[in-house]
Amino acid sequence: MAALRFIFCDQLSQSLSALSGLDSADTVLLCEVMEEATYVKHHPKKLAFLFSAMRHFAEELRGRGLNVRYVKLDDAANTQTIEGEIARALQATRAGRIIATEPGEWRLKQRMENWRDLFNVNLEVREDDRFMASLGEFNAWAEGRKQLRMEYFYREMRKGFKILMRPDGKPEGGEWNYDAENRKPPAKGLTIPKRISHRKDAITNDVLDLVAARFGHHFGDLLPFHFAVTREQALLEARHFIKEALPDFGTYQDAMVAGEPYMFHSLVAAYL
Repeated sequence: MAALRFIFCDQLSQSLSALSGLDSADTVLLCEVMEEATYVKHHPKKLAFLFSAMRHFAEELRGRGLNVRYVKLDDAANTQTIEGEIARALQATRAGRIIATEPGEWRLKQRMENWRDLFNVNLEVREDDRFMASLGEFNAWAEGRKQLRMEYFYREMRKGFKILMRPDGKPEGGEWNYDAENRKPPAKGLTIPKRISHRKDAITNDVLDLVAARFGHHFGDLLPFHFAVTREQALLEARHFIKEALPDFGTYQDAMVAGEPYMFHSLVAAYL
């Protein structure tokens, strides 16, 4: 039975569980909808980043020979809601089931729980296995605790995966964190790495025009726009950080200098 494979905007990974075991009759659905762009007034840079990344990812999937149904924000028939676009896709493709990866946002997770009854089809929601810990593992760790402090969760993760741990079970260097050493003031004449600005292709330029026209009233400036919008570009950013900024990141993690918005930070959180 053909399936509709739905992908949320923050799930643009070729290894996503929702894409595992694809059949030639399946259709992958990605959609830009006004409902998600405006339930709060998102920064226009964020909207442009997401829309451009989604469109580039759709092209990657098409390059693999997959059936991709991509709905742009300004498509005439766009219902402007996730559920509306799933309903249209089910009707157009005659798919008898929906396969998706669990969303990372509680708001969307609650909505997804209604999809089976709403669409009257089989719904398979797969675990998001891109994370080192599952929700089940985290819930097991959190059960019975009075404080859910990230510091203590990270310690258990480091032990389990043997990250920066000594054979005797103690952390490398003898301490679990070195936050006290992250607060040094910037040295005089400190050289700060120049950051990457990616060349904008036709897809990104089209998105920038769309966001400027539709979301110019949102807070923040759309330009300049420097984000990576493909995996290849994101990996360039990661490698640049490791080579150029990571050596001094810890020392100046909390330092601020006028005219230097990034200092030695990685700028890869959005891509993760």
